[in-house]
Amino acid sequence: MVAFSCANLPDTLVEDELFGHEKGAFTGAFLGRQGKIEAANHGSLFLDEVGDLPMGLQPKLLRVLQERSFERLGSNRNIEVDVRLISATNHNLADLVKQGKFREDLYYRLNVVELHLPPLRERRDDISLLAHHFLQKYAQVFKKNVKRFSPSTLAAFEQHDWPGNVRELENIIQRSVVLSEGQTLELSSLPAAFRGPDPEPAVPPNFTPETTTFSYENELRRFKRNLVLRTLNQYGWKKAESARALGVARGYLHRLINQLEIREQEEPVIGSSSRTNPPTAIM
Repeated sequence: MVAFSCANLPDTLVEDELFGHEKGAFTGAFLGRQGKIEAANHGSLFLDEVGDLPMGLQPKLLRVLQERSFERLGSNRNIEVDVRLISATNHNLADLVKQGKFREDLYYRLNVVELHLPPLRERRDDISLLAHHFLQKYAQVFKKNVKRFSPSTLAAFEQHDWPGNVRELENIIQRSVVLSEGQTLELSSLPAAFRGPDPEPAVPPNFTPETTTFSYENELRRFKRNLVLRTLNQYGWKKAESARALGVARGYLHRLINQLEIREQEEPVIGSSSRTNPPTAIM
């Protein structure tokens, strides 16, 4: 299997890469060079982004498909090849044919068996499978003990549109594995776009400022969240120093950040009491 991408390359370079050249074919050609087509003889040639193949080279590729032969640059010698051609493109080739940007005869020679791969947002059943594959892969690469996703993380993956398709998914998980500390990849490890807007504070039914009594659990959670946020901001978001100031282990601080859904560089709630001395330890 020999692979080559036709995208974003000058015409002369694409021609040289595909067909090769003879010694002295152009300035600087001190040695002959085998091209990708010749290298793939008795095998498969994968042409990525074939829709970007220059118009001037399309007849030469068509000849390879029809005659199974070609000539190197600077040579009159005919080279016969037996190559299976597999091509891919993000363009609609039928539309390019109508626009006169792709040869119709080459299009029909390529389009013997067509496989349409829908974007990731149209095959959401694949998201979880791919996510777990990449999680296992990058946990091994970075030697991290991440083993699973939290339900909120998987839900965020399901709701995202994935304009970058599988490459975007892989990139996000690679980044998140690097930042994760525990065995579960939490929503807080994902970029801000996945976490959505800040949730509105819960307001009990029949709320009035004079009569509302907040629960002990909510008040305790609010106190812990503001305490951790103030400490992180005071110590420049350095986790080790913040953990020492709070009197807790660094791993426990990371769990608190995940449990309290604290985002990187988030500011404390306006109106909360500020302190210049190190905060009291969390019990």
